[in-house]
Amino acid sequence: MARKYQGLEEENLAKQLNNEEEVTILKKQTIKELIAPSGIDVSNIDHLEIISNVKRYARSFFISTLPRMCTFPELFRDMYFFGDINTSLYITPIQEATSQNQLNRVINELETERIVAADKGNINRESNLSMKKAEAEQLRDEIAAGYNKLYEASIISTIFAYNMQDLDRLTKLLSTELSKNLVGVKTAWAMHEDAFKSNMPLMNDKIKKAHTFDRRSMATVFPFTASEVGHETGIPLGFNKQTGTPILFDNFHKSLANYNMVVFAKSGAGKSVTMKTLISRSSVLMGIESLALDAEGEYSIVAESLGGINVVLSPNSKTVINLFDVETETVKDEITGRERITLNIENKVEDVTQSLLTMAKGSTRSKEVNELTKQIIAESVAEEYKAIGITNNPDSLYQKGSSSDRATNKLYSDKKLMPTIGSWYKRIVKKAKENENKDYSFHYSYLIKVMKQYIREFNGQMAYFDGQSTFELLEGSPFINLDISQLEEKFARPLAQQILLTWIWEKFVKKNSEDRRKATKKRVIVDEAWMLLPYPEAVDFLNTMARRARKRNVSLAVVSQRFQDFYEKPEAQAVLTSSDTKLFLAQDKSEINYVKEVFKLSEGEAGFLTTCSVGEGLLKVGQESAIIQITPTQKEFEFVDTNLNNLVKN
Repeated sequence: MARKYQGLEEENLAKQLNNEEEVTILKKQTIKELIAPSGIDVSNIDHLEIISNVKRYARSFFISTLPRMCTFPELFRDMYFFGDINTSLYITPIQEATSQNQLNRVINELETERIVAADKGNINRESNLSMKKAEAEQLRDEIAAGYNKLYEASIISTIFAYNMQDLDRLTKLLSTELSKNLVGVKTAWAMHEDAFKSNMPLMNDKIKKAHTFDRRSMATVFPFTASEVGHETGIPLGFNKQTGTPILFDNFHKSLANYNMVVFAKSGAGKSVTMKTLISRSSVLMGIESLALDAEGEYSIVAESLGGINVVLSPNSKTVINLFDVETETVKDEITGRERITLNIENKVEDVTQSLLTMAKGSTRSKEVNELTKQIIAESVAEEYKAIGITNNPDSLYQKGSSSDRATNKLYSDKKLMPTIGSWYKRIVKKAKENENKDYSFHYSYLIKVMKQYIREFNGQMAYFDGQSTFELLEGSPFINLDISQLEEKFARPLAQQILLTWIWEKFVKKNSEDRRKATKKRVIVDEAWMLLPYPEAVDFLNTMARRARKRNVSLAVVSQRFQDFYEKPEAQAVLTSSDTKLFLAQDKSEINYVKEVFKLSEGEAGFLTTCSVGEGLLKVGQESAIIQITPTQKEFEFVDTNLNNLVKN
């Protein structure tokens, strides 16, 4: 029994020794000791030297003078966002009784000085003192009524640099920037040790260089002015760089005036990565169906990854897009609320006419094409539809009689074959032969010559729009990519953009119901939209689509660089005003003034957009704005990254 007791005592003693060893180990270094530098040299009267692995220099300042008036939140903005700088504010409320006594004394002093100035005939000084006295009396009355309050505030800042040259340069720069707001600063000469300690989070103001503020002016010193943008629902688009909170973005949120968005950035700033991230997350998380007009061939891999459709339009492909294709649309009766199917053939005739007009003008945008040419084109297009019996009656799109589907045992009508550019061209040739009006002869001759390049029968170079469409846009596809990157850039690509926009309207947008409870959320992305701008008919249709898309629960997303082209085309700016969401990534310095003017950006916002990194930008949703960081996940980067160097590494 004695041995057992002795064994227990030895075991307890061993545990105590182990615990003492653990405690001793933990107490070797405190947190303060771990983060503290090796030492701080305070022997210099105009700066401190922080001695560590890398020596740093520090210089402290305090506010010496303040402006009479200030604007929120501009007063001390530079002291908060200057760079490697720490700023501390010590705010002490003043008792109401003390405030009243001080203000009464000031008012009496001002009145005495005013009387002296009046006796001496100094009108300017008398007027100035009268105004100051009136302000002091107003402030005293507001404090007495409980509407205002006085505070004493001490503002201290410390800037850091790795060498004395940079420290002197930053000192001058800070002083210059603050002087723009009439704020004066002084270095804490011979007080740097106390100033540095005052700027530590120890709540100990050692230099006590205070200024008096009232409640309204006190509000201007606070740096907490970050704007929050986002919705309760939506996709995680990125992070707010000022607050670190994620930004949820819902392109179809009820708070938005419309669902359109514009994205502007210089080349390499991350436009494509941003849009691919938006498309993929919207599809997976919100079920939004997207369609992209891909001018650079960058969205094909997204279509493959999402299980969508990728259509390539090129001189060598067998893909045909018939610009004469027309579809019915479902509209909601404003009185009864019931839906009905309609067909507006007049609008379709106008859309086809505009496209053919762009074709006729060609890359040279010939001035020989005028209203007579347009009239000839429009009449021939209308006759094409009339020839096969298509009117405003939706049933006229289908052949008479019915066929049966054995699989479903249902009857249906076959859709008529649509007119084509080839059949329209033959009609033009026929009408030219029958024409007896000399005013029309030249225009018929011109059309026959220039439109031949679009006709398949003549092996035209751009005959990919002549013939019956070779595919249909499937409903329910998460992403459809129309790749036109293999077409010639100067004219064929913008022409394809215009024709495909009209075709998308018929096949993708119009099929959506006007009843939002039944309508699918859809998005149309127009990549490199600046290509359309030289062609008025194309710009006009883009504007029309921007105005009409919301009614069909569709978002039009215009993505482009070269903002100056939009600025110089007033008619193109209607697209900008029809977009409630605007995303600006890094901008070229030569264009930032145009962006700033059109979108009413502040100096700070404009400056940020010229210096921000890839993936950073300014997101404006309605009246709110925030600085956003868009960073796809590692898995997303596999199919959204367009940087060739990164792709080679992978």
